[in-house]
Order: sequence, then structure tokens, then C-alpha cells
Amino acid sequence: MSERSLDSFGCRRSFTQSGEAVDYFSLPAFSDSSGIDVSALPFALKVLLENLLRNEDGISVTRRDIEALARWDANAEPCTEIAIFPARVVLQDFTGVPAVVDLAAMRDAVSQLGGDPSSINPLFPSELVIDHSIQVDFAGAANSLQKNVEIEYARNGERYALLRWAQSAFENFRVVPPSTGIVHQVNLEYLARVVFNKGGVAYFDTLVGTDSHTTMVNGLGVLGWGVGGIEAEAAMLGQPLNLLTPQVLGVELQGTLQTGITATDLVLNITRVLRDIGVVGKFVEFFGRGVEALTLADRATIANMSPEFGSTCAIFPIDGKTLDYLKMTGRSAETLALVEQYARAQGVFGVSKPAKYSRVITVNLSEIVPTLAGPRRPHDRVALKDVKQSWKDTLPSLLTGGKGATNAEPDVTASVDLLIDGKTIQLKHGSVVIAAITSCTNTSNPSVMLGAGLVAKKAAERGLVAKPWVKASLAPGSCVVTRYLQNAGLLTALESVGFYVVGYGCTTCIGNSGPLRPEISQGIAQAKLVATSVLSGNRNFEGRISPDVRANYLASPPLVVAYSLVGHIDVDFETEPLGLDRAGKPVFLRDIWPSSEEIQQLLEKCVTAADFRAEYGHELLGDERWRSLPVPAGSQFEWDPSSTYVRKPTFFENLKAAPEPLGSIDSARILALLGDFVTTDHISPAGNIAKNSAAAQYLVEKGVKPAEFNSYGARRGNHEVMMRGTFANVRLRNRIVPETEGPWTRHEPSGEVLNIFDAAMRYKGEGVPLIVIAGKEYGSGSSRDWAAKGTYMLGVRAVIAESFERIHRSNLIGMGILPLEFLKGQNQETLGLNGGQQLSVVGIDEHLTAGKLLTVICRAKDGASLEFQVRTRIDTLVELEYYKHGGILNYVLRRLVFESGNV
Repeated sequence: MSERSLDSFGCRRSFTQSGEAVDYFSLPAFSDSSGIDVSALPFALKVLLENLLRNEDGISVTRRDIEALARWDANAEPCTEIAIFPARVVLQDFTGVPAVVDLAAMRDAVSQLGGDPSSINPLFPSELVIDHSIQVDFAGAANSLQKNVEIEYARNGERYALLRWAQSAFENFRVVPPSTGIVHQVNLEYLARVVFNKGGVAYFDTLVGTDSHTTMVNGLGVLGWGVGGIEAEAAMLGQPLNLLTPQVLGVELQGTLQTGITATDLVLNITRVLRDIGVVGKFVEFFGRGVEALTLADRATIANMSPEFGSTCAIFPIDGKTLDYLKMTGRSAETLALVEQYARAQGVFGVSKPAKYSRVITVNLSEIVPTLAGPRRPHDRVALKDVKQSWKDTLPSLLTGGKGATNAEPDVTASVDLLIDGKTIQLKHGSVVIAAITSCTNTSNPSVMLGAGLVAKKAAERGLVAKPWVKASLAPGSCVVTRYLQNAGLLTALESVGFYVVGYGCTTCIGNSGPLRPEISQGIAQAKLVATSVLSGNRNFEGRISPDVRANYLASPPLVVAYSLVGHIDVDFETEPLGLDRAGKPVFLRDIWPSSEEIQQLLEKCVTAADFRAEYGHELLGDERWRSLPVPAGSQFEWDPSSTYVRKPTFFENLKAAPEPLGSIDSARILALLGDFVTTDHISPAGNIAKNSAAAQYLVEKGVKPAEFNSYGARRGNHEVMMRGTFANVRLRNRIVPETEGPWTRHEPSGEVLNIFDAAMRYKGEGVPLIVIAGKEYGSGSSRDWAAKGTYMLGVRAVIAESFERIHRSNLIGMGILPLEFLKGQNQETLGLNGGQQLSVVGIDEHLTAGKLLTVICRAKDGASLEFQVRTRIDTLVELEYYKHGGILNYVLRRLVFESGNV
């Protein structure tokens, strides 16, 4: 907030834009004033430095903070804490609805304490895009979109009423209605400013978002990353985002992509390279001649996958390609002029000279080959030519659920014959039952979407269609995609092979793939088949895509079409045909693969600024369904006690002016003993609610029919559902009960095997605190605040892991849960933890500090005792304050109410 800046370095300057003076905080002027040359700082750190200069208040941001960042040591371990004020916050509805619910509950809490509820209000632009609610209930027909949207509104009316209320009740808050597009693509195509001009002050567009793939906008030169919904709420309420000054990895791109290589191939290769190097917690910045060869959409495709690398961000420069994209997407001439003039004034337009980085690696674009990722994780890269052999090698472990050797050899030849539409078909291991062009990773990129359309067109001309057991779907990232596919005459081509538009949203990638045909689902279960999906998304974790599908592969949209035509994953496209044409001749993938020239011609002809302006000119109006929804009035939300979608959370009940003093965790039980790479999908699933789950039992008791259960993601506004859904993933493997798969644990000391929710409630009734033990990268995946909220509501006081994913660690602290790390060389195996012990964590008191070593006392059933140390993964002083207050929202609420004199 520049109006409060002390500007102690005297670097406020101005330039004239559109005939008016525009102020800005000049980085070159800062260098002159301070004597610190910042010209070689990485671009991302220059953005952070400008943020500090503009927000210098002597409290949150001091002169010392600014100098420390300006003198950044590229080789130093992160240790300097800075406070950043993002210019805006972006939310999607799965994570945004709980945020709105919390803000509404905070208003109630302020009112009950005698304060003004309207004081709870976003202070920065906060924009929510509804994109995660639509499911692929219908596919493969011209009316699929209409039917899916009708069901979407029927399922989500209560949630949408809450959002309609929020849009009118809160300042600085707006909602982009359903059927507009995916949040990241709408952000890229419409919401992103690149440079703000507010109150006559220009500054870099910066943001945080409640989705880990917020980084997609990094491709536009906009610095932002994903945070948990809890952090986002605090940012909306004016709290700074505190972080340790990061190391910055420079990635030099050289060469150009070979013909026929897609942006998806590129990003899956880069993901593997950066995962191998290790970039968790680092900034990644791209530079070099290869960057100039990439389109803006290609850059965005790479930046989108930053969470899969593990980095905080993956940023590209502001340059001519940025301006070209802004022009193509319909931004005004004034906007383009402001962006260029400001970037040049700050010395960040293009790459004038190489920056200094913590480390530099090189990626040669000309060496990229066609690639998939699977069957379990986004960084499981496999070259297209090796997929068939990789499948053969991987199938046994998929059949055993990753449990290793068993007494019986898995049947790798199992199959089942089914009658589909009057024809007998055979399903086997590796049958592709879902082929989905979905998610922001690729539908932001016209080249791969047009490429998919050309593959479909050429296949249809030869008489090929998707196999009858394949559920094919097309979920464009925005309505503009449909327009340019129509302009190119390729939408009907995609439909002719089976890919009809099913919705404008995340769909399959988030787990909203919808049901398979009953006979397909039953056949898979009957023969115990490992069915597969192929999707153009960014996430393929176990249990995420469909409960019927064990193996999931990420691929470019053209390859999604190709796999739908052949119908199984174990194919070598070099030697095996997709099928036979009408004349009985084999059709190979190379026969229908488009050239780069074909795609480029369509890009230049069919993707126009007029289409972007037409679609986004009315983005807040929505369709008739949206406009006809009731809009609740009043500054406080009227909670419906009968609602099973939106309920008032209990987080702020009986809030006291001061937090309780910290204390040790005594005689805790282990609720779950988990392995490596446990994701937020395992902790807080977003997909369908299983009919035998604890959440299902609750819904049935509330009169909800199984057909109306909807998904966990859609019901995140109801804490009763979500706490029952915590650790409810059907693929969860809790080592306490190794013979099971799913949400099970063993209650101690009774030894009874129970659903995790039921066990947690029994422990709570007994007054027993809980701990979760995990391996490496605990909490990877989507930035789901409910993975922390649900854990808190189950009674978990601490999580001990070998390492944490950045956002989930922050979310745990945000809910008052203590993240602890095993010391190097130690883990659950070396310490002999088996789930039957009692654990006490001592040293949690008023002397707790960031990074402090604590002692864990472990007592076995036979009375044997073991002590080991763990490191507190509270990294900053601000995080320590949040933990002392029992969470970030309690901290903010106390400041707004008790410290500000609002009561």
C-alpha cells in the first residue's frame, strides 16, 4: 500500500502515461540512493524488492529488510524473513467456498463480541472463479454440456447462493460465474494485470492463489504462487505474506523444439529434470534464447507445473511475447503501453544481461522427445516410445497395490468380455476407459488444442473413432478455446471421434470424471482389472481420477485423442497402428500427426483478439441460471441449519482475548503411520464420496440420497463432511494396518480396527491427543486447506514427517498443528515406530522458537522407552505467532477485534 510507504531511500519517481503522471518506486533510483547495485538480481527478487519499497512502514517492512533483500546472497541458505503484500488474491470454488465460509463465520464472531461485522472485509482485490464444481456425468453426445451444467446447478445451489451473497456483501470481492473457464486460464487471459495502476501509482502485479497451479500466470511475467486457503484469507484481510528470502535457480533454455514436439512433452521433461535436482522452496526463473523461441502459452504451460517441480514459482520475463499475448487476448492499448513503459523504467523488460542465480542449469529444447507421465505421479516421466515396456514392468506392482511380493503371482493376463451397445468388447489390464482433454496445463495452449483437433480430423477422415469402452471428454479451459476450435472447423472433428464439450472447468484432473458406464465399472471390478486413464492434466495421483482406475497417464491433447482411438495403453505407436481405415489399411499415428506449419497457420488465422473481447466482455454476468439465483442480503450470512453443503464452522467458538499458553503433547496416540509422497488427495480427497464412507453415513442420516452425495470438493463448505472425509482416500495405505487399503486404523489399546474418523472420535472422547507420522514430502499435491482443517478437527496436534510440501506445512501451522521433522538419518523405520506406541513431545512452551529441537518420548506396549529429537518446522517468527494463537485466523481475528479496539 504505497500511501503508507516511508520511502526512506527516496526512490519514488514518476513518468507520464496517457497524458497523466504515474508514480512508481524506482529500482534504478534505489540503487543510486543506497549504493547497492541490484541490476543483477533475478527478476523475481526485483519484484519482491519493489514490493518492500512500496510498503515500507517501519514495522512490517523496515529499511533493514529492504537492504537485506537488495544484498541477496545467491548461495546462502534461506534465513532472512521478509513481509510481502500481494496485490491481489485469486480463488477457485473448491478452496474459495471454505474461505468465504470462514470469513462469514468471522463476521459472526465479531458481531457476537460486540464489534462491527463489516470490519471483516477483503482489503485487496479478491477474485473467485467457479471452475471445480462441474462433473463429467455425461459425455460423448451433443447435449453433454447442457446436462452437466444442469446437474451442476442442482447440486451446488446452496454453495452458489453463498457466493452470490459474498459478492454483494464484501468489498473488493467478485465472482466469475460457472461455465466461464478454469481459474488459471481466466487469470492468464483476463484477470492478470501484469502492472497495476491504482491511485496514480504503478506497481508489479503480484498475487497468491488458493490453488497450487496459480503459478501458471508466471508465464506472463506475473509473480505469484499457491497458498492454502487459510493463508489466502489472512492476505485478503491485509496480513502480510511472510517468507524467507529464497534461493533462485536459473534455467537456461537453449535451442528450439523439433517439429511435432508439443509443450506437454517439454513440460513433462522439465518436471523430471527439476524434480531430480531438487527445487522445493526455491524460486525458478527461465532465461536464454530458448525462452524467446517459446510462445507465451508454452511458457504458461511450463509455469503451471511449478508445483510438480516442487518450486514456489517458475517465472518468465516480461518481454515482447508478453505484449503480444496481452494484445491477442484483447487487453487495451493503454494497458500494453503501461506494462512496457513501467517494465522498461524498472529495467526488467526482456533480458538485458544475465542475472546472478543460486545455480544455473541448461535445458536444450531440441533434445525433447514425445513424453507421457505415469502411472502414479506427474514426474514419473516415460518417453512415448517406452510406454509399452514401462507398462509391462509396472503392471505387477499396480496389481498388488504397491505392497510388494505376495504369495500368489498377480494375473497379468486377466480380461473380461462385455456387451456394449449390442457389441461384445474385451476389457483387459491397460484398457483406456477415460480419455480426457482437461485442465489448465494444456487448454491454455492453442497449439496443442489445435493439434488435437487436427489429429481428430485426420482420424475421422480415415474412419477412426474412440473405442466404445472409452469415456472421451473435452473440457476447454475457457470459452475462447471453443471459439477458435470452431473458427478452425475442428470442433466438429473432435466430436466426430467422440470428444464433445462436457464443461468449462477442471473436471477429470480434479477427480470430477463422473461415473463410468455401469457395465464397464462392473467389468473392471469383476476381473480385478487395472484400467487406465489418459488425460491432458497435471495431476495423476492414486485415487484422484476415478475409483475404477488405478493407472493414470498425463499426455498432450493430441496423444489423448490417439489413445482413445487405440483403446489401451500398451501400444507402440511406431510399429502398431491405431486401427484400420475404411479400406482395411492400417492407420499409424505418424499418418495423422499434424506438422508444426499446419498448426501455426491455424493459430494465425483462428485465434483472434475479437474472440477474447467477446467472451470476457460479460464475464461477471453469467448465464440465465446464474442471474436467476437468489442473492441473500445483509452483512452477515443467514446459515441454513438444514444445509448439507454450507454450515457455520466451529473454529471461532468461545474465542478468548488471549491464547492459552503453549504446552507439551502428552501420551498421544498415532492415528496414521504413512509412507513417502502422501498427497493432499490422500489426506483430503476431492472426488466422489464412497457409499460406505463415514461422510456417506452422515449424509444418509441427514436425508441425502446416495445419488446426491456429490463430491468431497463440492461439500467443503460443510465441516461435518470434510472431517469425515479426512484420510478417506480409498488408496490410502496406513502402515498401522498394512493388510488394509483405505481409511482404516487401529485403536489403541483396544486393538480394534476402525474407520479413521471413528477412531479419532473415540480418542477425542477419551481425551487422547493424536499424532500423524509420515515419510518424505508429506502433503504434496493440491493446496487444500481442508487437508489441515480436517486433520485439526480429528484432534491431531502434530505431524512428524521426514519432509513437508511447502503449502501443506504452512496450512498445518495455520490451523495450530505443529509440523515436526525427523533429524537426518532417522525415520519411522529406523526408530521402530509401528503405531502401537504412545508419544509425548516435550519442550513446547513459551520458549519455543523457529527451528527448535524438541524431544519425543516413545513408550511401547511392553513399557520400553525410546527418546529421539525432531526439528520444529516453524520457519519464521510470524509463523510462531500464528501457532501460539492456535492458528492464523485466530491471530487475525484477535488483532482485528481485541487489539484494534473494535469492541
